[in-house]
Amino acid sequence: MVRERLKKIFPSWQNALLALLAAGLLILAFPDVGRWWIAWFALVPLMLAVERQKHCVSACFLLGWLFGTLFFFGTCWWLTYAPIHYAAMPWPLAYLLICIVCLISGIFPGIFSLILAVLLRRFGAWAFFTAPFVWVFTEFARYWLTGNNWNAIAYSQAFVELWMNPGRWTATIGGVLLASGVIVLANAVIVRTFVVLKSTGMTGRALMLCFGEGIILFVLSIVASVVHVDSRQPPYDKEPVEMPWQKLVVIQPNVPMSGLDRTKWTQLRQKQIEMAETALKDIRTQKKEQTTTVVLPESPMNFAYGDDPEFRKYIGDFAARNNVSVLFNSSQPDKTNGRYFNSAVMVGPDGRLTAQYDKIYLLPFGEAVPAPLENIVPAFVGHFSYGSKYDLMPLGDAKVGVMICFESHFGELGRRYVQNGADAIIEMTNDGYLGPTPVLRQHLANAIFRAIETDRPVVRVTNVGITEFISSDGDICDSLITCGPPPYTEDTRVWAVSKSDGSQTFYVRYGDWFAWVCTIVTILLVAMSFKRKRDDVLPLASANGMQST
Repeated sequence: MVRERLKKIFPSWQNALLALLAAGLLILAFPDVGRWWIAWFALVPLMLAVERQKHCVSACFLLGWLFGTLFFFGTCWWLTYAPIHYAAMPWPLAYLLICIVCLISGIFPGIFSLILAVLLRRFGAWAFFTAPFVWVFTEFARYWLTGNNWNAIAYSQAFVELWMNPGRWTATIGGVLLASGVIVLANAVIVRTFVVLKSTGMTGRALMLCFGEGIILFVLSIVASVVHVDSRQPPYDKEPVEMPWQKLVVIQPNVPMSGLDRTKWTQLRQKQIEMAETALKDIRTQKKEQTTTVVLPESPMNFAYGDDPEFRKYIGDFAARNNVSVLFNSSQPDKTNGRYFNSAVMVGPDGRLTAQYDKIYLLPFGEAVPAPLENIVPAFVGHFSYGSKYDLMPLGDAKVGVMICFESHFGELGRRYVQNGADAIIEMTNDGYLGPTPVLRQHLANAIFRAIETDRPVVRVTNVGITEFISSDGDICDSLITCGPPPYTEDTRVWAVSKSDGSQTFYVRYGDWFAWVCTIVTILLVAMSFKRKRDDVLPLASANGMQST
């Protein structure tokens, strides 16, 4: 009796293995392994398991939950690095806490599997075509409910060199979530083909149907590619204008994460200035009059421009002496509540404050704690105030928006910058607390998609790496741009950006429209499923009533 009840709640061990296989495959698609092409079929075992277990929605939820928990643990285990190495937390406790986080995140793939099972029961194999909508809905829900969407499936495609890969360029139309939908569609087509051919015994009609569906999807992909490429061309009724280039001296100082006393702090500060002045000297030998900005990354040095008169004079003298602007990270006082902003501050060639951006998207439980838990749970870094203005920084004739660390994860920030007139984006970050782990490339993947979505270059300035110039196409290290320095080394790069033509991508204009469409479609499909269920029950009830009379 108990065994039968368990069978009605839990998935079979065979289907559980399929879910685990899917998680393992998808882990391989992300850095550091980075076999991006696996993502295009990694979900096939999970969807097949759901189809086999569709008679029990609770079991399907557990399949998705199992898949999601293993996937998030396999790609985000590096979250244990900081508490173990810098907070002296016992490693079993650190991994236990990460497992809890992964169990929570795994709920969203669980919801995907549950909804897919419901739709498969009502619409048969055709329901696989709804999988992209349901998957994007759950990724979008994770974004809104947890404050992040780290390692959404499309981020696996960040390092693909082929621009025609739809897992990349569709981001200019509907952001990273549209790219996720395209990848899930490929998985769904594979599963549907397998299920249809298996159920029909590979009849000629079934083969023709699956072949026809493949042809239609291929043609749609070609048409979308042509539309996409054409939309990126500049207006031909305008004369091309040569824009002046603005030089950026980018410093990767490799500041250690611990052991900083005042003496070492002063030495490291002087070292960064010397690195910048060496690069500026090389620029002057070129005898070109160009606006130059020195960019320092976020680091453990914790500059306090607003509260530290000595540092204020030091950085102002450097800017005036070299006739440059300086952009750096600083803790700036919030006069409304006595707290501080995590800010990007620019000092101009006159040695005075030119612009300031206060970080809007603070790291949950790192820089700020959600309001209900604010006085209960401590923040690892501190309780910062939330910024509210999308301030831009001047860069000669151009303007740039600044993303601080975790903010490169938010497409909304990039699109707001471009709507306000940003010609480029600068990301300043410090991933050193998480060690030489996959986080370095996973974080870079976020910045790559921000460049693609906005059609603006992203200059990534980091403390330990990965420092890179990302073109507006999302490419790094092209023939015109010197690659960034290796991680965990001291180095300097001189890059340049220019004023853009002001054009805006479809995503910049309309944001996460596709994610909202997926949300609406998913809700309607679920409602239709339950409505059909009631409609099926009513005739049966009427028939029973007639028999009883």
